[in-house]
Amino acid sequence: MDTSPPRDTALMAHAIRALAMDAVQAANSGHPGAPMGMAEMAVALWGR
Repeated sequence: MDTSPPRDTALMAHAIRALAMDAVQAANSGHPGAPMGMAEMAVALWGR
């Protein structure tokens, strides 16, 4: 049984992580831990 997320879900989660890193870098402040750790949850809740 394959329990990995569908490819589009994984791509959206990776995009969220990249945007979180970019936002922290651009602000030169902050910590991206929560958005990087909860990216899949965000996609599940608001991705469709």
